[in-house]
Amino acid sequence: MIGKESAAGRAVKFTFLGVWLLFTVFPLYWITVTSLKAPGDIFRFPLAYWPERFSLENYSGLFGTADFGTYLTNSLIVSTVAGATATAISMLSAYVLARFEFRTKSALLMAALVTQMIPSFIALGPLYLLMTDLQLVDNRFGLILVYIAVCIPFCTVMLRGFFENIPDALEEAAMIDGLSRFTALFRVLLPVMRPGIVAAFIFNFVNCWNELFLSVTLMNSDSNKTVPTALNGFISSFNIDWGSMSAAAVLTILPTMLLFAFASRHIVQGLTSGAVKG
Repeated sequence: MIGKESAAGRAVKFTFLGVWLLFTVFPLYWITVTSLKAPGDIFRFPLAYWPERFSLENYSGLFGTADFGTYLTNSLIVSTVAGATATAISMLSAYVLARFEFRTKSALLMAALVTQMIPSFIALGPLYLLMTDLQLVDNRFGLILVYIAVCIPFCTVMLRGFFENIPDALEEAAMIDGLSRFTALFRVLLPVMRPGIVAAFIFNFVNCWNELFLSVTLMNSDSNKTVPTALNGFISSFNIDWGSMSAAAVLTILPTMLLFAFASRHIVQGLTSGAVKG
């Protein structure tokens, strides 16, 4: 009886995983296939789940008429700089929250958590007025500053867990050997925290790469638009350019997929080491 229940449980589990995999992978497969179809074949009936002839016309149009390369470059610059800067600042603030006791510590942690519950679009109006006064609208530097501010709270809470998993004795031994607290942080603790730092940077990078509302609000000119804003531009009031949008979606997803593929070991190690305080 137990064996039958176990077999039934496995069957249910694998069925659920199969359905979940279908709903996850099929949209990726479909936009990839659509991007490789000629524009005239996309709406052909019955729908073809595999293109009769492969065409790169949608991709060539992106870099020819839509200047999609500029959007990719903007997203890469903004996401990399904002992600790296937010990770560095969060690392220092997380160290302070993990190693020191002070009166407003609990309030700061609560504030960092509360900010994650507030939708970003609620602050779009005041933020736009502030950036206008600072003359940072339609400016990549302004968008980077906003992304840094958005990423720091969650990243700080995340990295604080990693610091708390490192024994105080490791840092104290380094200080007994003559290192200052600041030097011990960079020479002793950071190498141990490498998986956590990599995981934090990747999460920051992906969040900045996929963000839409702030980018649409603050970026107006084509020379400063990011990839999500460009994707939104393929949808008009009367038409949707499915071929170009599918090709753009593939190119948008590809960098993050490659990043996760090459850094998956660090991500898993970082998340598991920071999840449980040992």
